[in-house]
Parts: sequence; C-alpha cells; structure tokens
Amino acid sequence: MPIELIHQTIAKSHCQSQRQRKLPAHLVVCLVIAFSFWSKAAMREVLKNLVDGLSVQWTRLAQYWKVPNSASISEARAKLGCQVMRQLFEQVVRPLATAETPGAFLGGLRLMAVDGTLLDIPDSKANARVFGYPGTRFGHQAAFPKVRLVLLIEAGTHLITDALICPYRMGERRRALRLLRAIGTGMLLMWDRGLHSFAMVQATVARGGHYLGRVPANVKFEVEQVLSDGSYLSWIYPDRKSKKKGATRMQVRVIEYTIDNAQQPEQQQSYRLITSLLDRQQFPALLLAEQYHQRWQVETTIDEVKTHLLGRKVPIRSLKPREVVQEVYGLLLGHWAVRSLMVQAAQLEGISPLCLSFTGTLHVLRRAVAKFQVVSPDELPLFGVG
Repeated sequence: MPIELIHQTIAKSHCQSQRQRKLPAHLVVCLVIAFSFWSKAAMREVLKNLVDGLSVQWTRLAQYWKVPNSASISEARAKLGCQVMRQLFEQVVRPLATAETPGAFLGGLRLMAVDGTLLDIPDSKANARVFGYPGTRFGHQAAFPKVRLVLLIEAGTHLITDALICPYRMGERRRALRLLRAIGTGMLLMWDRGLHSFAMVQATVARGGHYLGRVPANVKFEVEQVLSDGSYLSWIYPDRKSKKKGATRMQVRVIEYTIDNAQQPEQQQSYRLITSLLDRQQFPALLLAEQYHQRWQVETTIDEVKTHLLGRKVPIRSLKPREVVQEVYGLLLGHWAVRSLMVQAAQLEGISPLCLSFTGTLHVLRRAVAKFQVVSPDELPLFGVG
C-alpha cells in the first residue's frame, strides 16, 4: 500500500489535518491496519511497535516523540472515520494470481469463492443498536453483538478481493449478491448450498462469469439429457420476484456424486452441484467435483483472519459502530498485506502461495516493520514531534 495512495485517499475523504499533529491521518490509517499485526497488544503498544524503527533517526536529529495516550488515539480514530479505510480497501484489493500460479485457474477460468462469517464486537449500546444480537434458544440474549462479514476470495492465493460489512440481521445471501460486482469474464465462482438461488445464477452469468455451486437437498431438478460423464442437463426456474422482472428459466448442468468414508461407510456424504460449464469434454464431471472442494479455501481464509490475525476473545476493540467498521477494514487490509507479500514471494520461486505459512509470514512482517523504517534524515519527521 504505497504511502502516496494513502495520502490521496485521505485527501479525497476531506479528513486531512491542516496542521501537523502527533497523530496525522496517514499514521492513524497505518495504526488501524497494524491492530491486526499485534492484535493482543493495547493501542499504545501497537503504536510503539509501529514507529519503533524511527527512534534511531530521531536520536540522531536530537528529537523526541512522546507516544500519545489512549484517549488521544481514540480521538484521532474518530476524526479519521471509516470511509478512508473503506476507500483504501476498494482501491488496493484485486486478484493477483497469474497463469503460472499453481491451482489458481481451471480451463483458463480464475477460481473464486464466496462465503460469510461473523465477528464478535464489544457489548455497547451503540454497537447493539446498529449491529444487533443473534437469536438464541429459550429467548436468551447472546453475549456479544455481531457484525456480518461476507467475503469474495481468489481461491489460488487466499486474497480477499472484495468484502461487505453489515449488521447481523442482514442475510448472507443478500450480501453475497452484492459481491458479484467484482465478478467478471474469465472467472469461475464457487458457493456453498446456503447461497444457492436463481438470482445468484442469473447475476453471475449476466456479469460474464461462470459458476459452480452446491444445491440444497430440497431443490429438485428434472433430467433433460444425461451426458456421457454421468452429469445431466436441466433447468433452473426463476423465483417469484425474478419472474416479475421478466426472468425466464436457465439451462444448468447438474453433477451428483458421493464421497465414501472407507473407515465409516455409514458416513457417506452426497453432493449435488450445478454449473454453467456445459462442455463435458473440457470440463468433465469428475474434474469439476474435485475442483469444487477448492471452495473450502475461503474457510481457510476466514480462519487466517479470525484465528491467526486475531487472537483476542472479542476480536474487535471498538465501542462505537463507525470505529467497528473502520477496524474491520483495517483487519482486511492487514490480511491483504500478509497475503500479497506471500503471493510475491511464491511468484519469485515459482510455487503456489498456499505452500507458504501464513503465521510464519506474519512473524516475519512483525520483525521487519522496524527495519524498513530506516529512512534518510530529510524524510523526517514523518509527523509532529515534541
């Protein structure tokens, strides 16, 4: 994330300070991203880690920078808002896999996956009012409000290429439809049965993409034509809302298969997939069945975000909704920083980025932050000192 891009984003959001401050906006942006690198540390400790490498240069210039207290950091975050982080995320993230990236493409189509997850946030009145609590059995209230996060990832790199943050009460399926804005020609989108709908199929095809999605057990398909690989052609019909808008049935290819458990035969698991890839010669049923399980890369990505970047019991620190959104975008940008570096390193060695350790890369970055702050004296101070 070039510092010039951060400055441009801040300027567009009109939150640039007119005078030099101890905590200028660009430093606050870096701090919010750094929360994910040192998730268990307090805000002041994260800030100390972030600027630790500058202390050598300040000593040479006989300058001193006193670390602001937590109240000042919170005030600076409130002034920054969440739009800067959102706009920076939208400008930075993009697919990075090339044709040489192992496992990133299938028949020339870039493998993408969509799914959602939930993050616990602090139990404040403001957070509860905006984001809401999940329902529980017997009418009890959950311990924490939750924010819903729906992600679109590049399966071959684990890069999050788009995301939507919303209250818990907003359904995952509705938000996944909005993420299709990032789908285009040359992409194969995979989703689980919870996201199946005619609208998903129609919108993906309308944007020039292809799809490979699992279907719930209660959805039935008539067999129109059985193909030589065991799959068959059928139709998916529009729901009532789509039908009112003039939508008509669309042809699909259905693939059914069962995964056997040799040790526990009674635990067989059946899958039913639908796809827009009708060419059984280029995309045989067995190949698509094998590739569908690449969709689980999105689950691994979610684990990287929630477990490895965030080691806190309540992942998000903020008591106010705007700062919650700000912090979640910082978390996503932190994941981007780690994963994009892994992609670059893997490309140099000609291997898959998935062969590299996410936690190992995170540890390297933590150690390297201070070393990369050795700059020439004319570039100092980066922010107000005193």
